Amino acid sequence: MTNGLRFPLNNDLSRKIIHIDMDAFYASIEERDHPELKNKPLVIAKDPRQNHGHGVVATANYCARKYGISSALSSQKAYELCPQAIFIAPNKTYYKQVSQQIHEIFYHYTDKVEPVALDEAYLDVTVNKMSAKSAIYIARCIQRDIWQQLHLTCSAGVSYNKFLAKLASDYQKPSGLTYILPHEASDFLANLPIEKFKGIGHKTLPKMHELGVYYGRDLLQIPEMQLIQLFGKRGYEMYRKVRGIDNTPVRDHRPRKSCGTEQTFHQYIKDDNALIAVLRKQALEVQKALKQKGMFAKTVVLKIRYADFTTLTRRKTLSKSIQSEQDLYYQAWEIWTEIDDFKDGLRLVGITATSLEAQVVEPIELPLDMI
Repeated sequence: MTNGLRFPLNNDLSRKIIHIDMDAFYASIEERDHPELKNKPLVIAKDPRQNHGHGVVATANYCARKYGISSALSSQKAYELCPQAIFIAPNKTYYKQVSQQIHEIFYHYTDKVEPVALDEAYLDVTVNKMSAKSAIYIARCIQRDIWQQLHLTCSAGVSYNKFLAKLASDYQKPSGLTYILPHEASDFLANLPIEKFKGIGHKTLPKMHELGVYYGRDLLQIPEMQLIQLFGKRGYEMYRKVRGIDNTPVRDHRPRKSCGTEQTFHQYIKDDNALIAVLRKQALEVQKALKQKGMFAKTVVLKIRYADFTTLTRRKTLSKSIQSEQDLYYQAWEIWTEIDDFKDGLRLVGITATSLEAQVVEPIELPLDMI
């Protein structure tokens, strides 16, 4: 044992992790759908004047937060802080649908996505579908896609582990992008107020202050075994996290529900012949991937993005599963004929097969006299 260190330190610096946190998610959806609510204090909670003061705040927009309103606050207290606030009861089913749309954007970049809640997730982009070397670039692309497709904003944090990526996403809200590189982590954590560390809550904070710990640099001075004796497993984690160590993986538990491909073009597609060639190629790629996974699809999704970044997504669901790349191409082309508008050109085209089901080989029934 050296300097009170009982357990070895192993810091994996090879990964590229992004944490995406939607900005005032529920409230932003309501503002998007009801523009008249913008620049007004908006609270997502049942109106306390209509339910005898019961209920808690799910979230509040940034205008309402200026009055001290935050999530988990009682709706009655929120009303007392801001009587002019507009209260809207949360529509969790609808918010979940929007969350699924956001997660589909994530899966365009990587399959390693760990949802934390409807409004946040970790992404491991060490190996990604863009073959991009920069996680910062991917984070910017995700922010752009969420805005262009859903007209919602998010904050992103980028680093080499989940703990630092989460801290980074909280650093510049809303619409922020913060990255913490390996050589920057020590200084960042040393100057971070201790209450910003995950796991240091209202009960732990007074104990930290009793130890003279107010910033990360103070926590660095506490021996490992002392932290473990005082805080148990959390003490073990604190000792490592203040040193920038968090090797927990991004855990993706998502069953594969779709299979697709898309391509962005520098020379925009402006005629049927060029589009046909792209759709045939993409249908072949998708069908090949489905075959490798042993899956059939019943739904075809065509995605196009115009030169002005306007994005359209159209889908067609069939009664029978698609059996070949020719069928897949034909259905995608059928969807296009309903759109049939190149405008100033298509900058992106994509085909996705979804409503997947496993390929089942039917048993062959032999005549009794052959058994």
